[in-house]
Amino acid sequence: MLPNLDPKALKGVMDKLGIRSQEIESSRVVISCQDKDIVIEEPQVVLIEGQGVRSFQISGDIKEVEKAKLEISEEDIRFVQEQTGAGAADARHALEDAEGDNAAAILRLKKGGS
Repeated sequence: MLPNLDPKALKGVMDKLGIRSQEIESSRVVISCQDKDIVIEEPQVVLIEGQGVRSFQISGDIKEVEKAKLEISEEDIRFVQEQTGAGAADARHALEDAEGDNAAAILRLKKGGS
């Protein structure tokens, strides 16, 4: 932070600028990325609000967890295609969105969203 700055003085400056902060009690924070999750154990989370913007400052013990790659079989793609009349690309996309669940992929395509 800023050296030699009294926390009370800092809070006063932040109040004058309309910036508010609030500590949020939490036991774990997970940031879900496409290929991995960033897991923060025993986090210290602070919500900072100012000028209509809300942001979070998070610190703690950080580890990265690689996500297992979802394998979609050609058989599953053909099955979803047969049940919905969708093209192979749409069937694959629906299966990926449904995390490999054939029934959920079929429902998704029949409702019109892939």
